Amino acid sequence: MKIALMDSGTGLLAAAAAVRRLRPDADLILSSDPDGMPWGPRTPEDVAAHALAVARAAAAHRPDALIVACNTASVHALPALRAELEPAVPVIGTVPAIKPAATGGGPVAIWATPATTGSPYQRDLIERFARGVDVTGVACPGLADAVEQADEAAIDAAVAVAAGRTPRDVRAVVLGCTHYELVAERIRAALQQPGAPALVLHGSAEAVAAQALRRIGAEPAPAATPAGGLTVLLSGRTAELPAATLAYAEGRLLAQSRTDTAGALSG
Repeated sequence: MKIALMDSGTGLLAAAAAVRRLRPDADLILSSDPDGMPWGPRTPEDVAAHALAVARAAAAHRPDALIVACNTASVHALPALRAELEPAVPVIGTVPAIKPAATGGGPVAIWATPATTGSPYQRDLIERFARGVDVTGVACPGLADAVEQADEAAIDAAVAVAAGRTPRDVRAVVLGCTHYELVAERIRAALQQPGAPALVLHGSAEAVAAQALRRIGAEPAPAATPAGGLTVLLSGRTAELPAATLAYAEGRLLAQSRTDTAGALSG
């Protein structure tokens, strides 16, 4: 079994680690775009072009499925990716977990990039899945970039700014950027109020990983021998896991994989 994941950067780590936990025997292909990131400020057409290039690099390794582990790419490039790759390669997008967060009744906060917060895409998801629920969109400038660089001070500063914009009575927080899942416990610590019920954080990694297995008719087998390999593609070039990824538990889990650095692709 071979599962590919794509993102502009390290945001794919959470979903990749989720796949690794569900199927330790699966070979993983991590395809990102350090030469072209960040994707957020790009036009939708430019995002789609970069996403297609990253997806093609992954598809050259003949995966059984491709996870688009990026909210921005899922918004702007999913139709183009599916048009090119399916039905040969099922493409699984990432959607902020607004629906499960809203089932608790709120109040709910959605942490997302400035470009996503208040966007028609996010407003549509709130209208569809959280109608009648008190929902606050919280822009998190600089947080994804800080996570990408594993810059501890910048992460703490960005989390503090976003926490200051978040209502104190929220009961659930949607992590609307895949990078944020890598610092979920820092976000929880910044938001949890003394004496209040435990704050619930809603990411997408586990659901996306499970959906990828369903799409290819595979069952979870978490007790399988962890023999799966790892191929890392940086803007199409085969490489090692970037050092910054080892700052996160997800990156350290993936670093235990067999690494395939053969057959580098041209950038």
